[in-house]
Amino acid sequence: MNILVANLGSTSFKYRLYRFEGGSETLVARGSLERITDYDAAVDRCVETLLAGGHLTTAADLHGIGFKAVHGGELTGCVAADTAVEAALRANADLAPAHNPVYAEGIRRFRRKFPGVPLVAVFETAFYQWVSDYTRRYAVPAAWHEAGVRRFGFHGASHKYVAERSAALLGRPDIAAITRHLYQSGPQVVPGAPLRVISCHLGGSSSVTGISDGVAIGNSMGLSAQSGLPQNNRVGDLDASAIPFIRRRLNLTLDEIERQLSQESGLLGLSGVGNDLREIRAAALAGDRRAELTIDVLIHQIRHWIGAFWFELGGCEALVFTGGIGENNPWLREMVCAGLWEMGLIMDPDRNAAQHLEEDLSSDESRTRILVIPANEELVVARETHHHLAALSPAAR
Repeated sequence: MNILVANLGSTSFKYRLYRFEGGSETLVARGSLERITDYDAAVDRCVETLLAGGHLTTAADLHGIGFKAVHGGELTGCVAADTAVEAALRANADLAPAHNPVYAEGIRRFRRKFPGVPLVAVFETAFYQWVSDYTRRYAVPAAWHEAGVRRFGFHGASHKYVAERSAALLGRPDIAAITRHLYQSGPQVVPGAPLRVISCHLGGSSSVTGISDGVAIGNSMGLSAQSGLPQNNRVGDLDASAIPFIRRRLNLTLDEIERQLSQESGLLGLSGVGNDLREIRAAALAGDRRAELTIDVLIHQIRHWIGAFWFELGGCEALVFTGGIGENNPWLREMVCAGLWEMGLIMDPDRNAAQHLEEDLSSDESRTRILVIPANEELVVARETHHHLAALSPAAR
């Protein structure tokens, strides 16, 4: 079964082609198209490239297309990307304005381009379907909750991959198998000692998730991806009273406040340098106080959420770093893990400095493992698309 994973941006189209055959999975091809002005032409170029490379014989060799959809409100999970999914994406576009409209339109175009190929949406919120009610609930009037104001959680594909891969690395293949089929079978009772993992997805958009036996117990993000840690341009957590307060003080419109919070805040707003952590780090090392403060705020927020989930889980067998920032910055990992030896978390500085790709950075005496697991959201989308289609047609396995 050949599965194409489409990663859509407003002017970009990244894709990966996976092949599932005989119980194995293979990344066959990958590509990226930037500065797109005609999406239909971009899709044609993608297929032409796959055909020219011999990865597909004809377009009919494409058995499914998977999409990493972001926010469908109450519609979540791994589902057929039909008109109901399009409608849900458009209905919640105000909560994910950079992603939902693009995916709704992209799904529509792919359906028109490939009328016989099944389309599957894997929602970012799907990994949090089984969190407790008290985790999901805000302390707002019942009417607000019924209107959809609740904690959803995001980066589900990335955190799900961490849950599965960390279980395998820690010698718990039973939990890895449960996590891999979580969206089809739901949570299961796992005998023996629990496996408690805290996953830090750190990139242009960042979040922290607590995981127990392969199932999420919560995420630092809430109603939207605007919340939680400071993002590259987005504010992260903010006291709700700040909005009417600043509206009065600066005489700003609600639209202007929303624009500033989503485009001029986060690392960019704090640093005044930019939203790239590499540039902020360079400025901090050169003595820029705002850049130093930006890093301190980010580290503080990461540690805050790690501590919250550590306490909620009652302990932690593995702290995992993933995402571009988490994978590529030894200095950041060192700052996050500093001074936690009494909690049983001790980093080996040499392993941390020499780390590349997948690695255990903890010292031999550390009770909690410190892992780096490269993000692989596309593989999760491909697997879930394959599971979904195989369940509809077992012969396709």
